[in-house]
Amino acid sequence: MAEAGLLGADGIKRCSWGNSAPDYAEYHDSEWGVPLHGDEELYERLCLESFQSGLSWITILRKRESFRKAFAGFEPEKVALFTDDDVARLMADASIVRNRAKILAAINNARAISELDVPLDDLLWSFAPASHARPRRMADVPAITDESKAMAKELKKRGFVFLGPTTCYALMQATGMVDDHVKDCFRAGS
Repeated sequence: MAEAGLLGADGIKRCSWGNSAPDYAEYHDSEWGVPLHGDEELYERLCLESFQSGLSWITILRKRESFRKAFAGFEPEKVALFTDDDVARLMADASIVRNRAKILAAINNARAISELDVPLDDLLWSFAPASHARPRRMADVPAITDESKAMAKELKKRGFVFLGPTTCYALMQATGMVDDHVKDCFRAGS
């Protein structure tokens, strides 16, 4: 039996959350679960997932362009040079999430990237599972996995902060390291 809420108003079967708002439908259809590579691209997602912690993802999606402007296009080498003046600027910027711990984490994590002995892309993708069972319904989607626990542990060891196993799993889903589109979603297997 198909999961309730899969059929959107536009007649497209999606993971149920993808039908809850137009912003979600666009993100679901074009980005979520699509393999993403590149250090800047992955640093952006890593930051956005951290900023989302405790908030609705739609809040982050709607502020995404403002985050990009505020954080120098998520170029880690530029963010790594942010000073106390930049922190003050960011704390005064109502177009982003003004959480000091999360802002400091984004800067810290940019600095941690500069210390890596491997590209961020290679490090993060090393935790992608060799195989992953497609969930039948959203209730079957885990919040953490052994791989996300291992990723969080390794990132912490390398000086990253604000990236626990749940945030790491959300990052893995968002960047296509795992494909959690439910069985009846039009994106399943695409």
